[in-house]
Amino acid sequence: MSGTGVLEALRSRGVDAHPFDPGTQSLAELEAAKFDRVFIALHGRFGEDGTIQGVLETLGIPYTGSGVQASAIAIDKLLTKRLWEAEGLATPDWRVAQADTDWRRMVAELGDALIVKPAHEGSTIGITKVLTHDSDELAAAYATAAHYDASVLIEQLIEGRELTCAILGEGATARALPLIEIRAPGGNYDYEHKYVSHETQYLCPAPLDDAMAHEIQQLCLRAYAAVGARGWGRVDVMLAQDARGDRPYLIELNTSPGMTSHSLVPIAARAVGMSYADVVLDILARARLETAR
Repeated sequence: MSGTGVLEALRSRGVDAHPFDPGTQSLAELEAAKFDRVFIALHGRFGEDGTIQGVLETLGIPYTGSGVQASAIAIDKLLTKRLWEAEGLATPDWRVAQADTDWRRMVAELGDALIVKPAHEGSTIGITKVLTHDSDELAAAYATAAHYDASVLIEQLIEGRELTCAILGEGATARALPLIEIRAPGGNYDYEHKYVSHETQYLCPAPLDDAMAHEIQQLCLRAYAAVGARGWGRVDVMLAQDARGDRPYLIELNTSPGMTSHSLVPIAARAVGMSYADVVLDILARARLETAR
């Protein structure tokens, strides 16, 4: 869906664009096509984890988005959180889980409101909210996540407002687009409510005071830079609301965000007067290689 939208947008602006699906076409065909540059519209493993980026570096074809290293870091939630913590950036407390994990100890350390997730997946695949200290429920949630990934993350559940920040550019010139607040039915922004349902609300700009919005945007820019991301991306944030006041927590960084009709980057871009085609061309214009030739 993302690829189809991007392709149509590029062609509408006169770009000589062609689809290429590495799931059905060989890399030899990619090399033979002699493309000037590639707009990566692949999500998850092999498309967002540094794999296809490494192929394009080897073939010498400039591409959109983050390079090999930043892509590999961002797809790994554990490594990303370690980097953010090293930079002093707020992210929910977490532990790595194993099949023989002492769940009672996990609850004692993190609390009884937890998120269990695969460390290398996206689109809320394999994620379970556990709002109890029941060991059997935690073990079942672990099994669900482990079905998708050998590495499983247990994270403190942050209750509050769900926000996201789209970013364009890199380094000192990277800019954060207006924040979006996501309001899904029952607070459950799962696969269905992301890609299928029309019930989820997207408020852009998010209804926050200017100082808090700026604070969150700066936090997201620091998170983006810490991973070494470039070109474009999206940082997901939870804004906790408790007795200590509002505090933003970094959740994850997407280096190849969705570009469907429901997707968040185009929504944020519209808030600053950029059409879908505008933002696609902006991203394409930033395509480059990391390896000098």
